[in-house]
Amino acid sequence: MTVDVRFLAYPSADGLALFARQWGEPQPRLPVVLLPGLTRNSRDFEALAEALSQHPETPRQVIGFDFRGRGGSAYGPVSTYTPLQEAQDTLRGLAALGISRAIFLGTSRGGLVMLTLALLKRVDLFAGAIFNDIGPVIEPAGLARIAGYVGKPVPEDWPGMVAELKATQGFLFPGLSDEEWERYARQIYRDDAGRPRLAYDPALEEAFRAFDPAKPLPDLWPAFEAFADVPTMVVHGALSDILSEASVTEMAARHPGLIVHRVEDQGHAPLLWDAATQEALRTFMDGIG
Repeated sequence: MTVDVRFLAYPSADGLALFARQWGEPQPRLPVVLLPGLTRNSRDFEALAEALSQHPETPRQVIGFDFRGRGGSAYGPVSTYTPLQEAQDTLRGLAALGISRAIFLGTSRGGLVMLTLALLKRVDLFAGAIFNDIGPVIEPAGLARIAGYVGKPVPEDWPGMVAELKATQGFLFPGLSDEEWERYARQIYRDDAGRPRLAYDPALEEAFRAFDPAKPLPDLWPAFEAFADVPTMVVHGALSDILSEASVTEMAARHPGLIVHRVEDQGHAPLLWDAATQEALRTFMDGIG
């Protein structure tokens, strides 16, 4: 099956060339907008985007954005690597595509950008909201783990990269086969003449240098509560060290219509490869329009 993928370049307000992927043609159904994690990009969503855009009964156009400094987007000043700037860049991308309403799925940092859009009073954009292993409360232990690898050098060959990934994240994804670990590694990192390389600006590390696990994080509950009238779903990795079971319970209490899809044997963040999760996401989307 040939998958229709197109690429979009558009300018940020401060003149950076930003990048997005589009899977499939515009459809009568609502488009899906995918927002990636901190060091990730739209390649993270290839499996899900192909499944949604090529579905024989309910195909949708899918758009995945690369935040500045990631994937195909230009690097920017490190001071602009913030959820606020990324939300503003996302608004520019939506405007460039003529999208005024969509179903959004945000993985980790992408979910924080969704919450930031709510703080910017742009909940009108959301026909539906899906938070992939992220919520208003972020566990400090998980943040500390992420801070430990952002911007660090990587091995010089793919076997070494796969081995390092298994050693550092094996407890989060104990069910992956050797082939899936290889797939995961190549999804996260880019290939440079047969060698793995970071797929993002190493300066992102600076955003974590001041991280203090003892310091309270911002209160994001008001942002989440802004989605009260928006169909909302959370995908929760059962082994997550970023989104706790207690936080999911509180999210459900504050949003009585919240749909929770739990992914067993995966941590932060669920990969969205498996048929059960893809079907749960599609069913949720089809219930919206």
